[in-house]
Amino acid sequence: MKLLRYGEAGSERPGLLDADGTIRDLSAHVTDIAGKALDPASLETLSKLDPQSLPAVSGNPRIGACVAGTGKFICIGLNYSDHAAETGATVPPEPIIFMKASSAIVGPDDDVLIPRGSVKTDWEVELGVVIGKTAKYVTEAEALNYVAGYCVAHDVSERAFQAERQGQWTKGKSCDTFGPIGPWLVTKDEIQDPQNIPMWLKVNGKTMQNGSTKTMVYGVAYLVSYLSQFMSLHPGDIISTGTPPGVGLGMKPPVFLKPGDVVELGIEGLGMQKQTFKADE
Repeated sequence: MKLLRYGEAGSERPGLLDADGTIRDLSAHVTDIAGKALDPASLETLSKLDPQSLPAVSGNPRIGACVAGTGKFICIGLNYSDHAAETGATVPPEPIIFMKASSAIVGPDDDVLIPRGSVKTDWEVELGVVIGKTAKYVTEAEALNYVAGYCVAHDVSERAFQAERQGQWTKGKSCDTFGPIGPWLVTKDEIQDPQNIPMWLKVNGKTMQNGSTKTMVYGVAYLVSYLSQFMSLHPGDIISTGTPPGVGLGMKPPVFLKPGDVVELGIEGLGMQKQTFKADE
């Protein structure tokens, strides 16, 4: 299934994308794409619905973030061997973990605001993993049982805030609008192998990133298991699993985003995003 949330920001309704690309309203069955709705039993119930029996949504509504109620937005740094190489970094012996504030989450096509004082706002297409049920001390073998599905995540980053302002990376990753997710939450049964999915990103029509999850250092199952050793993962939590090469920081000379730039990105089977970057006044 391709689950989504549509409507004005703060008033989104749950929906499903049918085989013809029509949005179908799920409000009669779940209150939101969040919490218990992400549990495997709930997803199984939704999967048995006939999409044609659901009300079709007319017009061209705004698409919101594909999951609500996210308590933790956990990111993994330097998780692609080829991306680590382009930045001159060494692949870490264990995953690098940092947090992106949940207040950064926006819809896949919402405007992204370049924060005041920013001179190094950068792009990163990433595979997002959405947790479906509470995971604590789970093994790698059982880890995917706790995953509800996958989505496109854009880990927008302000490199000067991240690396030149002391402390942790979080403040360079958590600015308002720096976490577009969606358009859909694609349930895991539709993704045959999360470690072999092409992904790409363009800036103003020019391809900057063209990679695949197959170059991940630490795969999805490993990351879910690893993180669950340190913290409980709850339904709606998102793990953003790292980016392939082609970020602005890795260009020679580096290239960063400015107001008016348009970024498009996508992952095969998970949909596309498109954002216009604007100055945060």
